[in-house]
Amino acid sequence: MKRLRCSSLSWLVVFGLCFSKLALGAAPAGFERVVADGTLEVFRWHDAVNVYVLREGDAAILVNLGDGSVLQHLNELGIVHLEWVLLTDHHRENSLGYRKLDGWQARIAAPERERALLERPMDFRKMRPALGDAFTVHGASYVRPPIQPVSVDRTFKTMDTFMWRGHEFWCLQTAGTSPGGMSYLLRIQDGWLALSGSVMLDGAVMRNWFDTEWDYGFGKGLYTLIESVSLLTSFEPVLLLPSQGPVIRDPVAQLHDYQEKLRHLARIYVRGYAIGTFAAADQDLVSRPSKVPHLWQTTPSLLKFKGPSHSPNPIFLLADSGRALMIDCGLDPATIDATLEQMQERLGLTGVDAVLITHMHGDHVLGATHVRERWGAELWTLDRVAEIIEQPERFEYTATPWTYRRDLEPIKFDRHFTCGERFTWEGYELTVDWMPGQTEFACAIHGRIDGRLVVFTGDNIFANPADPQQDGHEALVARNSAILEEGYLYAAEYLRRLQPDLIMGGHSFVMDQPAELIERYYRWSLAIREAYRAVSAEPDYRYQFDPYWVRADPYRVKLQPGGTAEVTLHVRNFLDRPQRYRIELLAPEGLIVQPQILEGQTPAASVVERTFHIEAPADLTPGVRTVVFDTTLDDHRYGPWFDCIVAVE
Repeated sequence: MKRLRCSSLSWLVVFGLCFSKLALGAAPAGFERVVADGTLEVFRWHDAVNVYVLREGDAAILVNLGDGSVLQHLNELGIVHLEWVLLTDHHRENSLGYRKLDGWQARIAAPERERALLERPMDFRKMRPALGDAFTVHGASYVRPPIQPVSVDRTFKTMDTFMWRGHEFWCLQTAGTSPGGMSYLLRIQDGWLALSGSVMLDGAVMRNWFDTEWDYGFGKGLYTLIESVSLLTSFEPVLLLPSQGPVIRDPVAQLHDYQEKLRHLARIYVRGYAIGTFAAADQDLVSRPSKVPHLWQTTPSLLKFKGPSHSPNPIFLLADSGRALMIDCGLDPATIDATLEQMQERLGLTGVDAVLITHMHGDHVLGATHVRERWGAELWTLDRVAEIIEQPERFEYTATPWTYRRDLEPIKFDRHFTCGERFTWEGYELTVDWMPGQTEFACAIHGRIDGRLVVFTGDNIFANPADPQQDGHEALVARNSAILEEGYLYAAEYLRRLQPDLIMGGHSFVMDQPAELIERYYRWSLAIREAYRAVSAEPDYRYQFDPYWVRADPYRVKLQPGGTAEVTLHVRNFLDRPQRYRIELLAPEGLIVQPQILEGQTPAASVVERTFHIEAPADLTPGVRTVVFDTTLDDHRYGPWFDCIVAVE
């Protein structure tokens, strides 16, 4: 008994010393003591995300879980009971260590709007995506659900409260970086403490842009984020505890600054022409009616459609011989046939030799296969455009042709051009150049037609050149693979060099004498890049803008039970110096991934390719699964931002 009493006394003395040190501001290794408010203490643990430990006596709750490494250190804080884990959103880095919770008897709480993403994650990962899939930008997912289901015990609606050991948390929906993201606000002696998820990082910057991109360049996620920032600002919090980066100790000033930067970005983000208002009035002030109803003549040899709210993609180059080239074709077969038949009768059309596709999007491609089958045309495009359309399962991009129709098979091209390749057709000398803008996977075709330098630009620029308020950019969508140096900025510089007399855009846009428009387009591309730099926490804004700087090829992998597939992982370095990378490959239960860790160095401004293998054991249940890539560059851990999809059939 004497020995037991001494042992108990020793333990109490040690615990008392530890508590005394905590009260003085010390914390065990790996923890940062954030705040003490009476008997409540808050600590920060950092792994893939910030995990906040709220301790009351020997009990605690966590806000986010991270990779679960915090669990084996809770005893160092004197914690015996872990009662709740509150998730700020569904992002997989917040619940990566979910399986490690076994034995703690902790319950999980999360925003109601994120529940399905947590509990049914594979509902939001499709082997065959479609335009209207939930939480996608035209088929490309903008959510990062966990690799295995997370069971949620309680959900919070937009303006709920949560009581824990006498402490009242206000549950405030602060979406924007996630469809239902939530902040938890707690009133302490000095004011409001805001556990704010990924709304804002220290420095008045965002974690990444592509989490905020919910639609096709109309800014819904961005506007929602601005509203969330405004709500948080209204609380005038004394501390902001984000899920990434340092604790923000001057949050009010930073929230004001951040909101101004986001509002500036929003003002120049949405399209640089009169979208939704006067776009149809500005679409084409040049063309005149031809002999074919609703087919208008831009020059003697160029024809396109014009009508109210009618903006299909075909442009016809009609030679004196009666032969035609089509630039893009997104029309339905009935309209195609009716138009070509009338062109035969009234304009002397004798045949269609080819359809040239300007970029990867389905609304420029879908009718082309019918023109080949019914009218004998070949399909031509740039080589780097062709691969997206011919092998769609390899990629996860927006609005690819196979997202438009479930029955559509990959489309094969008859001719692949290389960048800068010239060809002669019916006396016209035409050049096919790589011209990204709205998407990396795009080209321009240019040549002298009817005495003018004409360039066909797809969806890269739309405007009325005579309106000085219009700068011409179309949707800016990261999942188009659209970083500005390989997108709109490149396009603007290309057009400045080319100096065309006439731009024939997609969707029936015609831009005559576009020199001043091109200069406005160029100035906008520089301004939007600066706006992204202003909200970026990265040394190069492209890390926060581009969702593909780690990319699996193929993105969608099919396996039979007992089968193995090889996947190539592309790791890109945007910096002008070498960069170390470490990528841990995380697979759900059942799949085997080898090697499990890829490490190395990427030379300056380059891409490295590493291969790994995915194996499906013979007894594995069929179904769709996700493999994720927990990524660290130099000493900065980004966590499992990137993934690929595996179907065991």
